[in-house]
Amino acid sequence: MNELSKVVNAQLQQAAENLVRNHLMSDEFLDFVQENTKPLDTMMAYYKCAIMEVETKFKVLNEQFSLEYDRNPIESIKTRVKSLDGIVRKVRRKNIPLTLSAIEQNINDIAGIRVVCSFPEDIYLLADCLLQQDDIRLIEQKDYIKHPKENGYRSLHLIVAVPIFLQNEKREMKVEVQLRTIAMDFWASLEHKVRYKKNVPADETERLAQELSECAQISADLDQRMQNIRTRLADAELQHPQKQKKDEQILLDVLGL
Repeated sequence: MNELSKVVNAQLQQAAENLVRNHLMSDEFLDFVQENTKPLDTMMAYYKCAIMEVETKFKVLNEQFSLEYDRNPIESIKTRVKSLDGIVRKVRRKNIPLTLSAIEQNINDIAGIRVVCSFPEDIYLLADCLLQQDDIRLIEQKDYIKHPKENGYRSLHLIVAVPIFLQNEKREMKVEVQLRTIAMDFWASLEHKVRYKKNVPADETERLAQELSECAQISADLDQRMQNIRTRLADAELQHPQKQKKDEQILLDVLGL
């Protein structure tokens, strides 16, 4: 049995080496990398610049809401540029020509930014504020909050084009924006960690998928309850404005202002 296992492992290792040699180390791919190393680095730098542009827009919005409404709708912002092997895998999966222009035209998520919000309504508020800016062009929108994926995934996805200003030109770049709540982000992070576990029986995989879907619904219910609590608090403040003014006056008196 041990000898059979060794033979099988050796065959699997050889198959993996052949896969790398025939695809990732193919003449076409090696020629592409050699010919486009500097243009590829330049393109990736452009995507990083596009991320900085969009990230700055969200930070400005968050600061404005803090000043005008005394609240921060954004909990955190995460950014990433897709790795080269991730791009190559997508090129192969979508059967895209192996050229920089084809990659830039057909792959929309090379530059990505994830905005984690406090409440569900903040997601749509921030998305509207971003899309109203005259230098942002919406390419595609997918609302997985109103229409969750089968596994329970919830998030608002936007593909936007944003200009970056270089030394001698203005260039439009695409950025994928994901907006989700803390609960949505928590679920998606854990789901991603357990999704690719191997050697799990099919019946157990099905049960786990069902449980993950139920957890996603629990997270969505929690979001809605927290949203309702905030709405009730806001309504209560509107109904008792004098108390708020009195509290503000007491503070001013303490400060001697």
